This record gives sequence, structure tokens and C-alpha cells, in this order.
Amino acid sequence: MIELKAVSKVFGQKIALDDLHLTINDGQIFGLLGPNGAGKTTLIRILTQILEPSKGIVYFQGAPLNFSDVKAFGYLPEERGLYKEMKVLDHLLFLGRLRGMDYKSAKLSANHWMDKFDVSSWSNKRINTLSKGMAQKVQFMGSLMHNPEIIILDEPLSGFDPLNIQLILDEIKDLKKRGKTVIFSTHNMSSVDDFCDEVAIVNHGTLVIHEKVTSLKEKYRTGDYKLRFKGNQIALANALWTSFELLECRELNQGQFEARIRSRGGQKFNDVFNELSGAIALEAMEEQLPTMQDVFLKLVTNEK
Repeated sequence: MIELKAVSKVFGQKIALDDLHLTINDGQIFGLLGPNGAGKTTLIRILTQILEPSKGIVYFQGAPLNFSDVKAFGYLPEERGLYKEMKVLDHLLFLGRLRGMDYKSAKLSANHWMDKFDVSSWSNKRINTLSKGMAQKVQFMGSLMHNPEIIILDEPLSGFDPLNIQLILDEIKDLKKRGKTVIFSTHNMSSVDDFCDEVAIVNHGTLVIHEKVTSLKEKYRTGDYKLRFKGNQIALANALWTSFELLECRELNQGQFEARIRSRGGQKFNDVFNELSGAIALEAMEEQLPTMQDVFLKLVTNEK
């Protein structure tokens, strides 16, 4: 659906994006990751036509992106952009009308989203009376008012408590089920683990990697395993010997332990199982694949 070809953006002497090539396919949740100042927000502003690239072309549905395409986008910026003196319903109507909706359609959509998020009682509240999380929820609803095909969310979980974080994440998953494409920029790596299909990591304005989340975790696996067993720690240590490193071991109950080990070589699951099962009574064993936080830190640190 979206393709960037050799996209660069320069502000004076500062190169914010440098020769970026990237493809974002239909109907996926796409994670856009990177440290502060990496170029993520600049890229988002190019996609939403707030900025134009200094070089390169952005394609949308096979044709160069133009301003009329913006109506197909919903955008939640990292910086909150609500008018503080406006009432919640009036603001949602305003945002809907900006996206080309007529008054009747905008009001139906606003009421739908307020009912869905159980905030209809906020209709006449002024924005400046809302908490940060409440205002964030209004802006999130505003980005979905016009039923966009592509939803760009820049740090959408900022300001939310755990209950509302789950509410927003559930809604993002539902958007995907309805065939929408979600571009998700966040520092919340646990949410990337949960539901992003692909990620692109950007640093210093360049693309570090673009790959499926499952492939990245497989590629950067560390050979860590979690065990639950009966026996004793000495028997485990003897079985590990030189092939494995014992990271931690704790007793759960009398004679029952939980441990984390790391392979020193290229042993697979069956190798680990066969090596240990003769020495201890294994009750459960699973490989611990790296989190996206682990992958992110490894890639960004190595890339400096």
C-alpha cells in the first residue's frame, strides 16, 4: 500500500532521513521503532503530507502520494493538538469535518466512538478540564472518525493507565481484523511483541532493519531455555557441564526447581532435552525467544 523509494529529508545541515527504502503492506500492524531523534516523526509527517521529502518519492496504492490521499489516513500525533477551549463533541465534529465528513455523518461517528469507549458523558466537557489520558482518548477517537484505511499512531499509549492501554491495544487489533493498515510508532516494546506483524527500526535517519517480528526473534535467539524440574541443583549443574550456562535457579517447592539456562553452542530444543532429561526429572521446558526490547537494543547499540 505504501512504498518509500530513496526518501531523504534535510533541514539545513541536519539530515533527518537518508535514502530510506521501505514498503508497508495492506492490512498489517507495522511497528516504526527507533530512539529519540532517529527520524520517525519526520517520516510520519512526510506520510501525512505535513512535510515533503527533500529527495525520493512516496507511493500510495501504486501512485505518487498527493495531498488528496490524506483523507485515507487517520493520524494521532505524538504532540497533543486539541483546542483546549472546545467541548469534546464539538472537537470531534470539527475533526470529522476537516476530513471531509458532512455534519450528520460526523455526529453519528462521534456518538459511535464515544459510546464504544463509554465516554458519552464527556460530550460537553471542555478539553482543558480533561486529564492527559482523557484528552489522549479524544484524540485517538478523532483519528478514527472518518473511517480511514491507514491509521498512523505516534506514541498512542502515552498518558494511559494499564486499563486504558489494553483498551487501545484491543481497538488496534480490531482495526486490523477490519482490514485496516496501522502504522504504530512507540517506545512500548511489549506492545510490539504482542501484535506487530512487521517492524522497521530507524536510527540516525537510516533504516537499520525491516523484517517480520517472528523472523527477528528467530534470527536473534540467544539459546535461552526455562526449565521446571524435580531433582537438585547439583544434578542440574553436572548435566549442564560445559555445554550450557546456568543463569538462575530457584526452588519452587520441596525438591522442585525453576531454572534458566543458556546454550554455549548451537544446541536445539531436542539436544537440550536429551542432555538434561537423563539427569533430572523435567516437568516443563520452553525456549525463551528474545523480546523486541532485546532485539531493538542489540541492533541500535551495534549500529552506533
